[in-house]
Amino acid sequence: MPRRQQPTARQERLGAELRKLREAAGLKGREAAALLGTDSAQMSQIEAGTAGVSAERVRRLAAQYSCADAELIEALVAMATDRTHGWWEEYRGLLPTPFMDLPELEHHASYRWDVEFLHIPGLLQTPEYARALFAYVNPEFPESEVERWVEHRMKRRVIIERADPVPYEALIHEAALRIRVGDLSDAKAQLTRVLELSEADHVTVRVIPFDLDGFGGAGSAMVYAGGPVPKLDTVVRDGPGGPVFIDAEAQLSRYRRLFRRVEAVSLEPARSRDFIHRLAKEL
Repeated sequence: MPRRQQPTARQERLGAELRKLREAAGLKGREAAALLGTDSAQMSQIEAGTAGVSAERVRRLAAQYSCADAELIEALVAMATDRTHGWWEEYRGLLPTPFMDLPELEHHASYRWDVEFLHIPGLLQTPEYARALFAYVNPEFPESEVERWVEHRMKRRVIIERADPVPYEALIHEAALRIRVGDLSDAKAQLTRVLELSEADHVTVRVIPFDLDGFGGAGSAMVYAGGPVPKLDTVVRDGPGGPVFIDAEAQLSRYRRLFRRVEAVSLEPARSRDFIHRLAKEL
């Protein structure tokens, strides 16, 4: 099997999880390689995601590592055998690699949480809002490039619009609802869009109002994507080069607690809809 020059985040995650199991078993890479009848270099490539691994080998490694978590093993097998070529592949080479990894992560997510303070979450944005945002942040982009980014963002909405949608919860700060990224008509349309989507059974929108005492959570913006098992959850945060994927168990636990703390001070869904409706009428 040829070595991958640029593994996806999902392929890297599989390798990282196999490495975690090996390290928990107290084995060196060369010892694990011997169990598979291969060499240390090949084992290193598997754990880096630059080489594929068969379902049979995943199960053999899990058995040798004394992993008794059947659900985790089957989830890793599914990752190893996944051959999905989703819609995002048409943008490969046109947009940075992390922006291919994000929709792939979303495609496989069991649920999705967003916390946003300055912008409407991407899955809830209208094309006009996204266009104004991309054009402002990237003034050097020609119109065709802006349209490519807008198109990519709109296609990502499929996870909450398809026949089997992902359960989705968005915690949106009042600031994000009030900032006019586009013009007045765009702002009204955007709030209307959020209201429409919030009526869906699988979508929950909660507002974080300005008038909270003792709220220090404004730095906790995140995307949290649930995996098939909690150990395979992923947090995504903005970085200088695009999305940054976080999967260390201690960090996942920390961000789960942060989400619940912010959720606890947010308005209930019905009150949030009333809140957004009042803002829309004020415009």
